Amino acid sequence: MHDLKKFILMLSLGLAAFFAAPVPVLAQDEPPAAQTEQTVEAEDDVGVSMSLWGLFQAGGWAMYILLVLSISGVGLIIYNLLMIREKPFLRPDLAQKLAPAMESLDFDGARKICEDNPAVLTNIISAGLDRIDGQHIDPESMKEAMEESSTEELAAPFVMINMLSLVATLSPMVGLLGTVSGMIKAFRAIAAQGMGQPQALADNISEALITTATGLIVAVPAMFFYIFFKNVYGKISSRVDKQVGDLFHRMMKGIRRHTS
Repeated sequence: MHDLKKFILMLSLGLAAFFAAPVPVLAQDEPPAAQTEQTVEAEDDVGVSMSLWGLFQAGGWAMYILLVLSISGVGLIIYNLLMIREKPFLRPDLAQKLAPAMESLDFDGARKICEDNPAVLTNIISAGLDRIDGQHIDPESMKEAMEESSTEELAAPFVMINMLSLVATLSPMVGLLGTVSGMIKAFRAIAAQGMGQPQALADNISEALITTATGLIVAVPAMFFYIFFKNVYGKISSRVDKQVGDLFHRMMKGIRRHTS
């Protein structure tokens, strides 16, 4: 329950960071007497347009890609929040059932437990039990099979954690690409119209700055949650390996007792 509360807190912070938008507050002082009425009206229009939707439109084509990446990031956070928990991986109830069966060398009973209760732990133990040929027990072969199965079982969920790293890596790159695109348009406007009409450059410059900021806004929480889930999953994986090692040790105790 304590870990779930921490997950929910982290998710709330991540959602807030993903959906936050850099809406600038434009301080508008009283225009000087020499300022024309057209200039004042233009500044008023700029102040009105700097809403969330206005910033999205000003960012240009790159904002659509960043929107997809931000939605993907939130979805991955929610998915990992639901999946990367100790309960689906660590099954102490199953470990308690398997322990006496493994120690007494009741492999048929252990197989029955694994078949009736599919989980990460039972799948790993079942892979080791499959290496038993009749009454011949090869501990080294069983250990190798369980290690291979452990790698396979624990690698699949980590793929979704790595997807957060992909979002965190791509977002600044897309933002930078939008920045380069906006600057190219700005310089082309300067080459075509000169510096006498700065208003013609405003959209291109806005695109250049907004996409960079948005890319970082998407990337920072994605990277934070990637590291967070990676650390949590590393702890879970080590505990699963410990459970498997304990059950294998009990089996070896049973073998030594049987052969002595």
